[in-house]
Amino acid sequence: MNRKHFVRALAGISLALGLGGGAWAQAPIVIKFSHVVAPDTPKGKGALKFKELVEQRTKGRVKVEVYPNSQLYKDKEELEALQLGSVQMLAPSASKFGPLGVKDFEAFDLPYLFDSYDDLHKVTRGPVGASFLKKLEPHGITGLAYWDNGFKVFTANKPLRKSEDFKGLKMRIQSSKVLDAQMRAVGAIPQVLAFSEVYQALQSGVVDGQENTPSNIYTQKMHEVQKVLTETNHGYIGYVVITNKKFWDGLPADVKPVLEQALKEATEYADEASKKDNDDAMEAMKKSGRIQIVTPTPEERRALKKAMLPVHKEMEGRVGKPAIEAIYKAIGFDPAKQ
Repeated sequence: MNRKHFVRALAGISLALGLGGGAWAQAPIVIKFSHVVAPDTPKGKGALKFKELVEQRTKGRVKVEVYPNSQLYKDKEELEALQLGSVQMLAPSASKFGPLGVKDFEAFDLPYLFDSYDDLHKVTRGPVGASFLKKLEPHGITGLAYWDNGFKVFTANKPLRKSEDFKGLKMRIQSSKVLDAQMRAVGAIPQVLAFSEVYQALQSGVVDGQENTPSNIYTQKMHEVQKVLTETNHGYIGYVVITNKKFWDGLPADVKPVLEQALKEATEYADEASKKDNDDAMEAMKKSGRIQIVTPTPEERRALKKAMLPVHKEMEGRVGKPAIEAIYKAIGFDPAKQ
């Protein structure tokens, strides 16, 4: 084959492979967004909203593939997968960053720190939250946003209005030194259990009670195996939306702002979905007649708060005093006046 025929044949092969006419340069940027919960949860809804906005506004230049329900990776595997670049985005619980050495996020587990979503958002949408995200960068992670799951309540087979009511109860918690200390502060016995095991443990009496957001309690049917829900709103559960730093830094200059704006809107959408889901779950549980719902009086709330507040001081060595004090300052929280 002479040179002219060879070049023509090579061009034909390139065209057949779809590499001609600049098509190769236009291959979409793929973002794999992996998470461990169902698509109809606030996190699932936020991920799908992000996908919808990004694909619409980049006209297919960026493709977001959402993998819910641990389809790709389980809870314990996903952070390493992100660092290796096997996935590009995750939204793990805030407390998941402790093992990486970034313990500031464990401040979100502190009991009675936030009195309202307004207080919470002063941190998660303000400079303090941004400073926490910055600490992930040395680990190859870029923090992008915080998504709410909501405020926690307690369930048990009796009302939990005051600290004495907790004494001797086996209470299920997520794996967290802060939550362990919280339960011990009121005389309960903390029991670490996987989320998927809680219903069975409550039903069989392996544990006496637990804490979670109303939407999690309702969707897992915990209200069917517990007699009383005490509306304490004593703690917060939230997620941190993160991406692989190398991937994010390498995005084209005109693409990144579109993704950032889409994420901002998806964050508002996810936070609204979380609040609505929790309100709806409380209403559904009231109507079910399966569980009694009690609301502590302002005096009972203050007394329970006072019993748990020493945990803040106790956890300074672990979480870091500067992180806790930065949150206090942002929300005008004075432990001495609580």
